This record gives sequence, structure tokens and C-alpha cells, in this order.
Amino acid sequence: MTHAPPEMPHVVVVGGGIGGLATATLLARGGARVTLLERHDHVGGRAGTLELDGFRFDTGPSWYFMPEVFEHWFALLGERVEDHLDLVPLDPSYRVFFEGSPSSEQADATRARTVLDVTRDADANWARFDALSPGDGERVRAYAAESSEAYRLALDHFLYTTFERPDRAIDGSVLRRLPRLAALLGRSLADRVERRVEDPRLRQLLGYHAVFLGSSPYRVPALYSLMSHLDLVEGVRFPRGGMYTIVEAMEKLARSEGVTIRTGSDVVGIEVTPAVPGPDGGASPRARTVRSRRRARGVATGVRLRDGEVVPADVVVSGADLHHTQTALLPSAYVDLPAASWEDRGPGISALLVLAGVRGELPELAHHSLFFTEDWRGNFEDVLGQGASSDVGTLRVPTPASLYVSRTSATDDASLDHPAAPPGHENLFVLVPFPADPALGGDAPSQAALEDLADGYLDQVGAWAGIDDLRGRVVTRRVLGPAHFATEFSSWRGTALGMEHTLAQSAMFRPPGRSRAVPNLYFAGAGTAPGVGLPMCLISAELVVKRLLGETSSRPLPTPLRRGFLAASRRPDRLRGGAS
Repeated sequence: MTHAPPEMPHVVVVGGGIGGLATATLLARGGARVTLLERHDHVGGRAGTLELDGFRFDTGPSWYFMPEVFEHWFALLGERVEDHLDLVPLDPSYRVFFEGSPSSEQADATRARTVLDVTRDADANWARFDALSPGDGERVRAYAAESSEAYRLALDHFLYTTFERPDRAIDGSVLRRLPRLAALLGRSLADRVERRVEDPRLRQLLGYHAVFLGSSPYRVPALYSLMSHLDLVEGVRFPRGGMYTIVEAMEKLARSEGVTIRTGSDVVGIEVTPAVPGPDGGASPRARTVRSRRRARGVATGVRLRDGEVVPADVVVSGADLHHTQTALLPSAYVDLPAASWEDRGPGISALLVLAGVRGELPELAHHSLFFTEDWRGNFEDVLGQGASSDVGTLRVPTPASLYVSRTSATDDASLDHPAAPPGHENLFVLVPFPADPALGGDAPSQAALEDLADGYLDQVGAWAGIDDLRGRVVTRRVLGPAHFATEFSSWRGTALGMEHTLAQSAMFRPPGRSRAVPNLYFAGAGTAPGVGLPMCLISAELVVKRLLGETSSRPLPTPLRRGFLAASRRPDRLRGGAS
């Protein structure tokens, strides 16, 4: 069904990941004629799914965080998220296994062998924490309350703004919090946690979210303590049928709004023509100089596919990896971030993924399970440290590792028409934070080394969780490393999530969602503001819409969006390839 009249602009969206899908759908609702081009035979990007010998795996994001963001995006289309997703509360929200060390003294060994469930009952959680470390239960409760305040502050003032008018993000409530905000930006998450909580295990519990930001608790600002609100206060839910059901719901809505989705369409270049200089009139030399600095260098006219086809466009939105867009898709004369400028940026972590189908039941593992090593800092230094070699034999990879295991068959069981595992079996998704190096897994010897590492990580999970012969019970598996992300998604240095969230790469310091050189070229997805993760990618789509509308507020757009809203835009130049 097509809603856009022929006179409306043609928008081409590059990439069918969450950011690209979300942007295409909103712009189509606005009245644009939208074509989405995806090089794979299915949409979803990193949020993929894999069928392997009767097992079903989510191959990317696996936590359903920030439910308000999903609810708002669906509401923009006049939809309710619960009509599209079957969201199940998880209890426990997750289980944590702490490293055991037989050589430790008895007290330390008992401490290290702790297995901790974080449940939906907040009061019960504080009591468990206090049993681990007297006094820390109340400290974590207070910390969680502060994280809720930071979360609301971010949603209300910083996540939904383009930062074109920073003053509009700051009101009295922000001004009153400036001293606290400065402290949250001026120290690391790890530093904040260590100042608040005594027990090292609970410090890990409050700091592991940094991995979801592509980084380390020693590198992300303390403002990201807001992440603790999501699991300790809101609880954790999961869409039955897997995370890919989110993609399927979004694809259905995109098509219903009139988006033309072309899979198997590999974009190899963005077509740009030089901008036509405007008349200077009687402006002074100084005024002409200022104007020339602001003037666009080029106008995007379409995209070029690998087979030579050129798809014309009035507006181009790239949902592809930002580094790939800037260094491979754009002509060098029109890039904002040339290849050399990326040397000073941090790609963040990549991942070693082990997708394993296992014979027998695994009640020892929750739907989400976390495994934390005693050498917490050393793990992150291995993954993000300097001077790591691309030779796996000398690479600093964590062994044992702080890692994550998802057992979606705990929720997507035989009660579903399409369970995650065959009867009498379970599926495991093991994610080990890993150095971002596209050579890892890029050839047969390197892949063999990753397979050996995967053996060790499965043994670690089995030993810590008390599962007999876990590796021996694996009936099928696939091991994916950084080369997979580099090859399949053109990700910068094979990073699994996107540019990490250090202070210099967060909020207004993150690359913006619009090209400075080509004003009718926009960016969506994890490489731009507000950041990595499915909710952030959804917000990035809304920020493209706000830029097209010239909307500079810090609040989300009102719901639902009126069909054809782009036709009434106050900035028609932005919809027709013009420079502002």
C-alpha cells in the first residue's frame, strides 16, 4: 500500500538494520516515497536470526531494554507495542555466576563461588545484596534510585535532541542538577560504583552494563549509571519468539506505510554532485567568507548498486556503519570524517559468539546468565588494551572471561509453535567480549583458533554453573568472531556493537545524524547519536525526522504522527536536496 503522492520527495535508505527500518517507516508515514535497500536477503542487520539444525538463535541483541522507547516508536505509527510483541517478564531477570578459585582460602572460595539471582522483586534483591555484604543492600537501593533519576533526565533532555539547539535541552530541572551532572560526566562508571558499594561482586553487577555500550566501566562516563534503572527497577522482559520478532513487526509496519524494501541490493556508493553556489549579492567580504564556510559542498542525488544501477533520490539516509559510509560509500571530497580522523576514535569491543544446540535440559542457567571473573579490570584491559596483535596466538584475549549466556529456550519452549530448540534440547548464545580486530576469524587458521577458544569458554560455563560435560552435549554449533561483523555488516574494525560510549563519543560529541558537507544526507543507527543498542537506533530514526522538520526540542515527537506530516514541513529545502 502506497500513501505518498508522486510529487513528494524520494528518500533512499541504505541498510535495513533497525535504524534504517525505523527511519524508512517514519518518513513514509510523513508522505515521502521511500525505498530501502538492503544487501542481504533479509532485513534486521545485526539483529538477526539463524536456523541451525532445528535450533533457532538470535544472532545479535538479546536484551529487551528501555521499553518506553519501543512503546513510543510504535505509538508514532498509531500502534501499540503489545499488539505486535508478546512480552514476557523474566524472573529471575538474570543469574550471575562469580568465579571460583580452589586455591583460595575457604572464606574467599565461598565468596567466589556465589551464584546470585536478580529477580523482579526489588526488596528481595536489596536483602540478597545485604546478605552478601552488610550495608550494601541499602547502598544499592539508593544507587538504583539515583539511576532512575539519571535515566529520566536522559530521556527528557538528551536522548531525543539533535543538539542543534543545546539550550533547548536545558531547563530549570537540568540547571539544578548541573553540579551532579558534571560529576557524572567527569568520572568513570567504575569510579562512581566503587565510591558507593563495598563488595566487588556488587560493583560488577552495577558496572557490566558498559558492555552494552560497547565499552568498559573504566571508560564510560558515570552518567551511564542510568542503565541500572533498567534491570534493578524496571525488570527485564523478552519478546516470545525471539528478538527477531521486533524486526518482523517493524518490517510489516514499514510495508504497510508504503516503504519499498529491496533486499539483495548492495549499495557501493552515494552519488554526490557539487553544490551550486548561491549569489553573494552585496554582502561584505567577511559575510561572503562566513557564508562560504557554511555552504554545502555537495548534494546527494542517489546511490549506486554493485550491479551498476543508480537509484535516484532527493534525500539519502545511510543506516550503514558510519565508518563504512564515510570512508567507502561517499566520494572523498564530501566526507566529514576522513579515514585519518578515525585513528583518534575508539571502536569499542567486538565479540566472540558461540551459538550452540545442546542435548538435554539446562536448568542451571537462567534465560540471561552472566559470568564474572575475579580479574574484572584485567578482562577489560585484555579486550580494549593497546598493542593487541591480530595474531590470535599472541592476542590478549580473556581466559577465563567475563561473559554472557542467553538460553532463550527457557522462554521460547515447547509451548510455542516454533520453539527455540527441538524437544529435549536447549539453545545457548554465548557472547564473549573480544578485541575489535577484523582479522580474527578472517581465515581458516584464525577461525580454528577461535573454535579452540570457544571450547574453553563452553568448559568455563559448564564448570562454573555445575553442568556436567556441557561441551560434550553440544550437537551443533557455530562460532563467529570479529571478521563476521566486518564482512557481513561492514563494521568498523569488526566491532560488534558500534562506536563505544566514552565521554568524547557520547551525546553532543558523538557524530551527528546529518552530513555537514552534503546537507540532504542523513545518518541513522549505532554510529551516530544517541548511540548503540536497539532503543538508541530507534531514537536515531526519530532524530532524522526532527532534522527534516527543523524541530530542535529535546522532547520526543507527539504521537501519533499525522500521515503526510512532511508536506507541511517548514524546511522544504531539506526534503529536496537543497542546502540550508
